Amino acid sequence: MARPYSNDLRERVAAAVASGRSCRDVATLFDVSVASAVKWSQRRRATGSAAAKRMGGHRKRLLEPHRALVIARLKAVPDLTLKALVAELAERGIATCLVSVWRLVRSEGMSFKKKPVRRGAGATGGGQAACAVEEVSGPT
Repeated sequence: MARPYSNDLRERVAAAVASGRSCRDVATLFDVSVASAVKWSQRRRATGSAAAKRMGGHRKRLLEPHRALVIARLKAVPDLTLKALVAELAERGIATCLVSVWRLVRSEGMSFKKKPVRRGAGATGGGQAACAVEEVSGPT
């Protein structure tokens, strides 16, 4: 991710705009985009500083307040799927997605690997063996 412009440059651009020059002239003078000159001058008028906002950081999980509910529901019904759990949360008015629920469940050390209900389409151990290919009669 790119770094923000220096605060010194931002302040000089915003001060030039505040002194009465147009944003286009100031942008050309300082070799920045017109949009940057506009945004920095607006931020300086609104907050008193054209400094950049903080970049990055950790975003808290939105399902954290509902952690106990989700875990209790999974312990009560162990075969509950993620989709069903998201649907149940939606019925309670909690808007979320599969990924958010999965991250919460994974952070608890739980798993969603289910036992198969039935066997797949492959051959079973006691089934018939495959038939041999017919031999070709005569030279080819």
